[in-house]
Amino acid sequence: MRDIVIVGGSIAAVTAADTLRQFGHEGGITVLSAEKHAPYVRPPLSKAVLKGTEAPETVAIAGAGDDWALRLDARAVGVDPERARVRLEDGEEVPYDGLIIASGARARRILADSSESTIRDMDDALGLQSRMASARSMIVVGGGFLGMEVASTAQSLGLSVTVIDMIPHLERQFGPYLAERMTTAARERGVRLLVEPSGVTLVGGDPITGVLTGDGVLHEADIVISAVGDVPNVEWLAGTGWASPAGVLTDRRTRVAPGVVAIGDVAIVPDGVSDTPRRTPHWNAAIDQARVGAAALLTGDEAAPYAPRPYFWTDQWGLDMKICGSIGEGSPEYVEGSWEDGTAVIRFHGEAGPVAAVSVNRRMPIPALRKLAAGV
Repeated sequence: MRDIVIVGGSIAAVTAADTLRQFGHEGGITVLSAEKHAPYVRPPLSKAVLKGTEAPETVAIAGAGDDWALRLDARAVGVDPERARVRLEDGEEVPYDGLIIASGARARRILADSSESTIRDMDDALGLQSRMASARSMIVVGGGFLGMEVASTAQSLGLSVTVIDMIPHLERQFGPYLAERMTTAARERGVRLLVEPSGVTLVGGDPITGVLTGDGVLHEADIVISAVGDVPNVEWLAGTGWASPAGVLTDRRTRVAPGVVAIGDVAIVPDGVSDTPRRTPHWNAAIDQARVGAAALLTGDEAAPYAPRPYFWTDQWGLDMKICGSIGEGSPEYVEGSWEDGTAVIRFHGEAGPVAAVSVNRRMPIPALRKLAAGV
């Protein structure tokens, strides 16, 4: 396999490129990124970058492109599997012997036009940061992971914040026990949390200036931002048979077709336990899938299959939390500290034993947190 092309410019793409070199690939590696910014770390966008405590250059991924070719402003719009060519927006065709699909996802929108504000990439974060400097109020539509982080950042900068969701805030990601405590912390800071099961209607011009709830109440703010999930970037794969609107389905080694793998936010990979295909748009999953996919592209069945190791972190409402595993429904065990103390190590149990561990405002090595989650 002489020339490998990676479509996408995120951590999955960079990790895949670096892993190919680590496995001894001496041929060409070209990363095609649709962004104008060099690859960067995305998690700080809704926190430190939005707050202004981190500049774009400080979240750049060190060494990206040093050992392989990085092309910016190179948006893929099509691929010809028979001729093994990726077609770019300007009409150029880039040949490949191996292809890594790492095109990620974009922010899901409630409206079909661009008047709706979202936060997904560096330009989104910098644009919102600029608007927040002169704003007094913000409405966030979407009370999940991203929406609540944006809301926490805005509140810390002095904005009056309302967060609206169709279901109780944060429950899907953190379970009812942790969600209740995190939302209590938000309310204690004066944030309004509204649950509107029927959804909302965005109103106003460009930009949106308000939200109309199902009971006919209009809520207005200087900034209205949507944080309602993401959509896999699969349109450029039309006609290949590799993708559906839900993403790109792979085998356990992230393979899609001979010489083609898919990784990161765009990929639907069997979970390795029940073999249920899942799309897992988290930082840790992107890195692990990238390593598996690069190895599988070069070594085939010799590559170890993808084995999910759920891990994510958040910083909101004065809570620095790291989570390993999948949080269950029940009440947890406090291994160290307590919620009232403001620092704790917590473990959740399922029917067969421990399923997750969480550190709250406490420095703890991730390997140790993983062992705790596994009951080791």
